[in-house]
Amino acid sequence: GDHLKVCSQGYTCCSQEMEEKYSQQSKHDFRNAVVELSNHLQTMFSSRYKKFDEFFKELLENAEKSLNDMFVRTYGRLYMQNSELFKDLFVELKRYYVGGNVNLEEMLNEFWARLLERMFRLVNPQYHFTDEYLECVSKYTEQLKPFGDVPRKLKLQVTRAFVAARTFAQGLAVARDVVSKVSAVNPTPQGTRALLKMMYCPYCRGLVSVKPCYNYCFNVMRGCLANQGDLDAEWNIFMDSMLLVAERLEGPFNIESVMDPIDVKISDAIMNMQENSMQVSQKVFQGCGQPKTLAQGRTARSVSESGFSARFRPYNPEERPTTAAGTSLDRLVTDVKEKLKQAKKFWSSLPGNICNDEKMSVGTVNENECWNGSAKSRYDFAVTGNGLANQVNNPEVEVDITKPDMVIRRQIMALRVMTNKLKNAYSGNDVDFIDISEESSGEESGSGCELQQCSPEFEFNATEVTGNSKKSDKNVNTSAATRSGLSQAALLLSVFFLAMQRQWR
Repeated sequence: GDHLKVCSQGYTCCSQEMEEKYSQQSKHDFRNAVVELSNHLQTMFSSRYKKFDEFFKELLENAEKSLNDMFVRTYGRLYMQNSELFKDLFVELKRYYVGGNVNLEEMLNEFWARLLERMFRLVNPQYHFTDEYLECVSKYTEQLKPFGDVPRKLKLQVTRAFVAARTFAQGLAVARDVVSKVSAVNPTPQGTRALLKMMYCPYCRGLVSVKPCYNYCFNVMRGCLANQGDLDAEWNIFMDSMLLVAERLEGPFNIESVMDPIDVKISDAIMNMQENSMQVSQKVFQGCGQPKTLAQGRTARSVSESGFSARFRPYNPEERPTTAAGTSLDRLVTDVKEKLKQAKKFWSSLPGNICNDEKMSVGTVNENECWNGSAKSRYDFAVTGNGLANQVNNPEVEVDITKPDMVIRRQIMALRVMTNKLKNAYSGNDVDFIDISEESSGEESGSGCELQQCSPEFEFNATEVTGNSKKSDKNVNTSAATRSGLSQAALLLSVFFLAMQRQWR
């Protein structure tokens, strides 16, 4: 009646009362459409992150338990008297995985040095060694290689494996959080007007059963989701980086394959220490000085006297213990790779996917029998491109391209930082842990900001990316160190136990 206006003359098409009602309803419908599509993606990343996280943690628990059980049976009290050395190793590996400030390479080097000190006493029971003398002994660890090449190889394997594992799990968590924050849309007033015009103007015109034209819906969604469209390029690069690290998890950085043969490698290191104990001792005596001889009757039994030369039997493939509800890393990676491929181009496809819903538009059929914004007729405007810059000529939504959405800009930067870490992890470099919990929660996209106000944020984040690049390098080494640490830990454990058993016997 008197309160009706023609839609083409303005955004208002109903009475003031009905306009307020339908404005809220159109925003609600729009948000629901976005959330409905993004919830599946968010749930996928959340469930895969939980699976991987449980798997990696349980793998560590199983490795520690397996070593403990094996060496309690083999070495008895000698192991139990010195088990803190190996317990500390696994504590540090777990701490690294959950984000602790652990330098894996340094931690593993210290582990081998401590083991050498204890083993050196066992192979030289006739001497008294002061703490200062043992410190001198530890300095020769790298030069003398008392455990052969096992520590170096395990350090490399463990570090790379742990860096890849931790970085990949964190990448899944970042993806989950980005989807959560970006999908919490808050349309601008101009976007709300366009949504109202598209969804509810037909009601006030008496065209209750007529649905919006597909391309008309497409233009409205491209305008309302302009900032989300800008996320797409960085999102796709991030997905590609996740896929690359996933391939590493299947291949040379496979943490499961590093953990399984630890017992055998420990046995090899022990044998090497036994076989070369005399040469190692002589070189240490030359460098650190001749130690004092213990009083007669106080000499402990040496490792060599025990005559223990057994090597541990590795698991057969069918005997390998399973973790994380009976799954394996290969199965987890195969599953998540397929999901990562499907997640590519999610944001650029979002407007079209919303309009494909029969509740939102008539689809690509009946193009002459749909609501075009002013009448039941064909929609003649071309569809605008994706992203903020392309909305300058959007015929349906007035978009201020000078006011980018800061929530989404922050998520773009978060993706760039994480992508940088993934690339470093792929190369085997150490990567710093991102404390995701510190990021603000409950943000909604859509508010925008003045361009000059946004610039400092961009500059700050660009600096952060550079810094994190170096940290990424460090963390990848840490992950590799962690792998190496686990293997080395197990190896050291075996070395130490064998030596202790000899002394005990």
